[in-house]
Amino acid sequence: MLPPAAEVVAQIPKESVEQVLSATDIVDLINSYVPLKRAGSQFRANCPFHNEKSPSFYVNPSRQSFKCFGCGVGGDAITFVRDYENLPFMEAVKRLASRAGIQIREEESDPEADKQRKSKGRLLDLHREATDFFHQLLMKDPAAGHAREYLKSRGFGSEMAARWKVGWMPDNTQRFLDWAKSRKFTGWELKESGICYLREENNPKSGLRVRFRDRLMFPVCNEIGDVIAYSARQLRADPNSGKYVNSPETALFKKSRVLFGLDRSKKPILKEKAALLCEGQIDVIACHENGVENALAPLGTSFTREHAKLLKRYTGHVLACYDSDKAGVAASERLFRELAPEGLSMRVVCMPEGDDPDTYLKAHGLDEFRKLMQNAKEFFDFKLEHARNQGTLDTAAGRTEALTKCAEALALVSDVAAREDQINTVVAHLRTSATVLRQEIARIKSKPQRSYQDRSDSSAIVEAPAEPTSMHRIVAFLCHLALNSAPAQHLLGEQFETLHEASRWLEGIPLLESILAAAPDPTSNAAVNAFISSLPESDRLALGLEAAIEAAPDDGMQAAEHALALLSGTVLQKRDAAIKAALKEPGLSTERMMELLEEAKEIRSLMQGIGQRSEFDDELPASTFKPKVPEWKKKWQDKGPKG
Repeated sequence: MLPPAAEVVAQIPKESVEQVLSATDIVDLINSYVPLKRAGSQFRANCPFHNEKSPSFYVNPSRQSFKCFGCGVGGDAITFVRDYENLPFMEAVKRLASRAGIQIREEESDPEADKQRKSKGRLLDLHREATDFFHQLLMKDPAAGHAREYLKSRGFGSEMAARWKVGWMPDNTQRFLDWAKSRKFTGWELKESGICYLREENNPKSGLRVRFRDRLMFPVCNEIGDVIAYSARQLRADPNSGKYVNSPETALFKKSRVLFGLDRSKKPILKEKAALLCEGQIDVIACHENGVENALAPLGTSFTREHAKLLKRYTGHVLACYDSDKAGVAASERLFRELAPEGLSMRVVCMPEGDDPDTYLKAHGLDEFRKLMQNAKEFFDFKLEHARNQGTLDTAAGRTEALTKCAEALALVSDVAAREDQINTVVAHLRTSATVLRQEIARIKSKPQRSYQDRSDSSAIVEAPAEPTSMHRIVAFLCHLALNSAPAQHLLGEQFETLHEASRWLEGIPLLESILAAAPDPTSNAAVNAFISSLPESDRLALGLEAAIEAAPDDGMQAAEHALALLSGTVLQKRDAAIKAALKEPGLSTERMMELLEEAKEIRSLMQGIGQRSEFDDELPASTFKPKVPEWKKKWQDKGPKG
């Protein structure tokens, strides 16, 4: 709840508020959030505070005010920033003051607010100075030679590292702790920053451990460019640790509200009138380094509704640049379900199989990549063409299922005109009647199941299919842990890259990603139940199948570590089997065979590291692959849900 305006204004001199308003042109300000068009002596746009078909939101440059004649909201520049960004009055004034280069002097303040502000200020100082420390180590320290070589192997030089302030956390993390001590940062500040954690949870006397070790440190910035977290890339293969480890959520860093690269891509997005959404930060960096500066990506979580609301400040159009495999198609569908209710349109950049923006730009160059972007397909064209290529539309049952799935997605579209246009696209692909499709959409929207709020009308909402979401039993157990153990949930949240890669091989990963993105408090039954009730029925049913699993293990962290090891082993076995099958294909070229054998060798090495047996290792004794099984795992393996 916002404090009373009069109480807050008393904390900032009236002269300062007037100075901020005088230095702010409301047309320029609002146009940076919502595209404005001139209408006589005023400017107008579709209102950003409610859904409407025709513009009723007007900005008056002479009065430096705005007014929506549809929903009634109105005010000055401070009011707009406060309401649009959901900020307290003081923070809105400070945001505008910073934009105008004005320093605010406060007369009075709330002691608790002062304490929080100073705490956040110290955390920002720590991240800023630590970023410089890590960067200097990467650029100059002899021990960071392998880190510099890795960047070179990815086609990046010192110029990129300098532009993005990439750094290196030493293998000997005591060097960082000694540096922090020399800079007078306290243990509490190191823990609150997420760079360190307690050796024993809830025991401040147990000492600190550094979260990252011998990793490339990619700074994560907020919208205005302050470093608020890190994404740390593994430099030496370790099957027991994720390729990327991200900072946990802190007072500065909320994963569902941060998009990597947004601080750099805001203006290019406004210029291009579209955002290019990639899957990871390396792809974002590669795009920017090659001149595609409207690229950005979610960090450590799947794309959320909060991300969609954040993007809507800058554009109404998104280009999804995801992998072309099964997992990439599924990710595109999840993305559409978050974008559509917020009124954002979506097209899909069709990447060649095995390529991502980084590899494609290196192999083919900027011009060819821009052609891919220009030829991006509307979501339903992409979805149904993929279904046709997979043979899904060859049968009447397949077409019926596709129609139902499309109707569910169309029911999410908040813009009625856009929905009608997309209905025509679906009808053309499925060779069905538009009337039939509209009836199916109406049937879905008439159901009382509340899994989304359609702002285009007052009817509620989608009914998900009554069949439970398919889930591999290991993924089901990880979902159970994420909902019942805070340490497990935290650990799994850091393994997003590993889990996302596993989605190609194991069913149910998207539901696990949804749990980790929302991060309901496992210690609060109300929080967990509220989250589960917000899920589609198919997901709720899938989680309900875990009744066979009893209470979460006492040591949730250990259980999650063992389950992740099992997941990694299962994925490697599936990759192993896929390579074995590929080697049997007729007409295999020598070059392709060598690639497969090299990959098989890599998989064998990784499987040995985590105690899994490869079919290529018949010469090894079985005892090599007999890791100790904890009691909780024996029970789960006997009683757990089958995948």
